Amino acid sequence: MPRFIYTVQDSQGNVTTGALDAEDEDNAVNSLQNKGFFILSIQSEKSQSKGLASLKKFSSGKVSGRDLVFFGEQLSTLVAGGVPLVRALSLLSEHAENKALGAVLSQVTKDVSAGGAFHKALEKHPKVFDEIWVSLVQAGEVSGQLPLVLRQITNYCEMQEGTKSKIITAVSYPAVLFTMSMGVLFYFVLYIVPVFADIFKDFNLDLPALTKLIIIFSKLITKYFVAMIVAAIGGFFAFKSYIATTTGRLAWNKFLFSMPLIGKFIQHIQIERLLSTMGTLIKSGVSILNAVSVLEGSFKKNLIVQNALKKAKNDISSGRSIAESFKKTGIFPGIVTDMMWMGEESGKLPDIIDVLSKFYQEQVDQFLRRFSSLIDPILVVGIGGIIGVIVMSIFLPIFQLSQIGSK
Repeated sequence: MPRFIYTVQDSQGNVTTGALDAEDEDNAVNSLQNKGFFILSIQSEKSQSKGLASLKKFSSGKVSGRDLVFFGEQLSTLVAGGVPLVRALSLLSEHAENKALGAVLSQVTKDVSAGGAFHKALEKHPKVFDEIWVSLVQAGEVSGQLPLVLRQITNYCEMQEGTKSKIITAVSYPAVLFTMSMGVLFYFVLYIVPVFADIFKDFNLDLPALTKLIIIFSKLITKYFVAMIVAAIGGFFAFKSYIATTTGRLAWNKFLFSMPLIGKFIQHIQIERLLSTMGTLIKSGVSILNAVSVLEGSFKKNLIVQNALKKAKNDISSGRSIAESFKKTGIFPGIVTDMMWMGEESGKLPDIIDVLSKFYQEQVDQFLRRFSSLIDPILVVGIGGIIGVIVMSIFLPIFQLSQIGSK
């Protein structure tokens, strides 16, 4: 007789997990319902093993920020409406459009229904739920304000996704324009210029210096094109391997921060992300020290910021004020540390951090607007100028030929 694993809820709201033997699933369901249980999940032991295999299959799937925003909104609404957490998670796992997220939520549901804490269940899936999610959910569980905290998580994720979307929108058109322009340029150099070079050679013309230079460049590109592609691919993977090391990552972060114009923009993005995350954590009831620890873990890709947060955490733990600790790192602008000091003095640090976060969000938006309005004409003029030079180098000898023919 098949054995079924079930998770049920009684009339008092207590959740129980167990196993029973029945001829089929319908009989198992009827047996549990006759006992007055509300069934959260039920499956045969064979199906459960398949479910674990399915989880492994989908665990490598991509869960986007938008998926998490949608999940956070739905879970917050269900829990705030009085739906038990396990039931809400079960419903969302069953109806998740993203199969990878559905598989993860199914496992989270089982962990929570077995008596585990919600944040501990999320902690088992770091590729989907990062330290920020885990810390905020833990704060919500401790304070009893889980629906409110889930809403704050959703707002935070939505804001981060909005910033990412703006950046992608700002660079997508220039990227497409640049790629197409490079394609046209290489077509001229690889196919058009060699044809005219052979024609000019037959006429034994004394070519202008510009034309000679373009023909030499075309021959080099044509001869070493495959080698250049291989070298570019090899260089890309070598670069990825280098920045995967601590030394390489730190050197790359320093280079990005020191770039003219772009460096300041990258710094503003990092500061805005740090402030918005810190504000969300503090408002959700996470202590300052724990908030800085979570931030330290969330900046693994930027060692400059991570090292600064590590120093600040050590100073805060030894009794130094937040503003003083952040100022001592040397990477935060004076406006940030000064306003943090004002927030500490007035007892309104979360509100001050919100103001700073919005200030830097506006700085990022302004840069993206200016970037979009300036980069398009710069690319058009720049690439158009290069193609114009190539065309001119071809037409100069043609003008010579026309003058010879007129004589």
